[in-house]
Amino acid sequence: MNNILIPAATVLVLRDSKDVMEVLMVKRSKRPPFGNLYVFPGGKIDDHDHSSDYDIYSYGLDDISASEKLGLKDGGLSYWIACIRECFEEVGILMAKKKSGEYLNLNGDDKNKFNSYRQKLINNEINLSEICAKEDLILTTDNIAPLSHWITPNIEAKRFDTRFFIAYLPENQTVSHDGQEITNSLWVNPKTALEKAFSGEMPMIMPTIKNLESCVDFINAKDMLSHQIKLKKEDIPPILPKFFKENGNWVGLLPGDEGYDDH
Repeated sequence: MNNILIPAATVLVLRDSKDVMEVLMVKRSKRPPFGNLYVFPGGKIDDHDHSSDYDIYSYGLDDISASEKLGLKDGGLSYWIACIRECFEEVGILMAKKKSGEYLNLNGDDKNKFNSYRQKLINNEINLSEICAKEDLILTTDNIAPLSHWITPNIEAKRFDTRFFIAYLPENQTVSHDGQEITNSLWVNPKTALEKAFSGEMPMIMPTIKNLESCVDFINAKDMLSHQIKLKKEDIPPILPKFFKENGNWVGLLPGDEGYDDH
């Protein structure tokens, strides 16, 4: 049994397209622990994500208020920072704007400069707060809201304490997956993604499926974001799946399922 939990953040980037809401999904490379699975951008919290520098680059959110939202003593803002950093590294979307209020144009004037920053970030040659300082940026943490909290079952060798978030796609930005950790990316309606998951066309693990299911009742991404922003920490309890063998077969239960508390 492994009781070491690695803090991680994952973000469902949403957009409104015609009459439907779409979510950005990415396909992981063959490398473990999520080889060839369809997931959302994200990863473990890095040491620098905890830097106090981010208090001055975060729009409307500091570590105290972020920690309160997640029910943590401290370190809450690092989850928002990790969402932004991982999203920029993996798919080229940067949730930030200039301090003047002007939005970035990563499809135009700002494209080459920020492509270079992205590569340096991936290579650990620069950190996100340094990019903010150089370009006079504010991270749009107000555009990111908690969605769910999943803890890897204790039967797994590597365990994560993962906070899932949603965010709205900034204007003038286009997805460009890194080609290394991420081998494919697509915009898809959550309901369609679930159909593809259950047909086997898009392999997914349970937390991915459950987070997609939480999106299907919303037609509009902006409505979903405003709904999630209003939620309190009590509205998003941790989910720890439990797995056990019964008559030689593995059985999985979630909180609230009959028999969950017996195992």
